[in-house]
Amino acid sequence: MKYSILIQWSEIDRVYVVTLPEWGDHAHTHGETYEEALMNAQEVLDDLIYGYTSIGKPLPTPRILQAA
Repeated sequence: MKYSILIQWSEIDRVYVVTLPEWGDHAHTHGETYEEALMNAQEVLDDLIYGYTSIGKPLPTPRILQAA
């Protein structure tokens, strides 16, 4: 699946904060390094996909960047 993963540094929390935009306001994780944040994002994404498919809920449509 081609889902968005947004990773931003938080000066307040001193960690990288990850947002998974297609999955709603509560789909977040974090990591002390960029690599850890990305790994955690993949784990959360895998869990979301598994959870949705397990209960027969349709997956959100991925946001695809269109060429200008």
